[in-house]
Formats: sequence, C-alpha cells, structure tokens
Amino acid sequence: MNSPVTLQRPTLSEALNTWKIILAERGFATDILWIFEENLCFENSRAERGGFHIGFQTQFTPPSEDALDIAFDHFCETDQPVVFYRLGQCPGKSVCILLCDSWFENKKEADGFLSRDKWKIFFHPGQKDEIEEITDLTRWLRRVKHGRAFHDLDFCMELATIDEIRIHGRPLAPYERFAGTMINRLRRFLGQPA
Repeated sequence: MNSPVTLQRPTLSEALNTWKIILAERGFATDILWIFEENLCFENSRAERGGFHIGFQTQFTPPSEDALDIAFDHFCETDQPVVFYRLGQCPGKSVCILLCDSWFENKKEADGFLSRDKWKIFFHPGQKDEIEEITDLTRWLRRVKHGRAFHDLDFCMELATIDEIRIHGRPLAPYERFAGTMINRLRRFLGQPA
C-alpha cells in the first residue's frame, strides 16, 4: 500500500525568495506589486474581436498589507497547487497574483509554468509584457465580469474573502454571505445601523 506523500510547503518568505530569483533570471523586476480579484480589469479588446485586454487597478480597491500573507496561508492549507503568476510589468515593478486550484495540476514548463514539486508550487513568470494600470473609475466599473473565456486568473483570491478570514478565521459559506446581506438589509429597513 502506498503511503500518502506529506506536502512540504515553504514559508512565504522562502517562496518569495525563489520567485524573485526566477524573475531576476529572466530580467524581470523583483519589486512586486501583488493584486487580487477585485484589482483585475478585463476589458474587451479593440484589436481582436472576442478577445480581452487585461489591466489592473489598486486605486479603488487597494489590497491590505497582510493580504498576501493571508492568501498564501489559506492556500497552503489545501493540497491544491499554489501558483505565483506574473501578469506583466508596470514601471519598475512586476505585477503578480497568487492562484490556487487543481486546474494547475498538469501544467508544464511548455505552458510557461515552472514547478517545485516538493512544495506543490508553480511559478509562471510570463512574458516581458507591459500591463496597464487603470486609473479611470468608469473603465473599472465597466470591466467585463461575465461572458468571457475561462482564464488562469479565475483562481485568485478575492479581497472580500481575505476580510472574511481576518474577521471569522475562515472564508464564509455562500449561505452565510447571503444571510449577512439579508440581515443588513433588514437592519436598514428597520432604521438600525448595519
């Protein structure tokens, strides 16, 4: 009988050091700007029919300083692959996002993913592309949220989930989120503070 393999996840600082070495080897900036789901901005591409342009913003929903720590700790509690994913560069920084899902189990170097099997962590340094920072609120509000092709970035963590982990010690179940919304609406209806 095969005994289960014990997963040896690194600390965040060990993983970040490895990530920065990979970035430096490819000539990418090692100063990293971490973003999350609410920071992504998918827009319809003007150049390619049916295509999408990916940008980001941190002005309207800035991540907290401990967001990366919380996301990494939560992802490492699972047995799913964790992915350090670089979207591109903006002046002097690599724009990166942390992902986690079994979707990445079979990703290979040919797909742009470098594996650290003992950690079950993948690194996706990407290309030397510029990524646009969106500073126009109207563009961000009009971003494409539905009806687009599935993408690796769909497996990132939301800032709202980070807040739930910070407050409750875990992500809330959908029914708990719904109940919280309904209670707040009822409080507003009754004239009570939410």
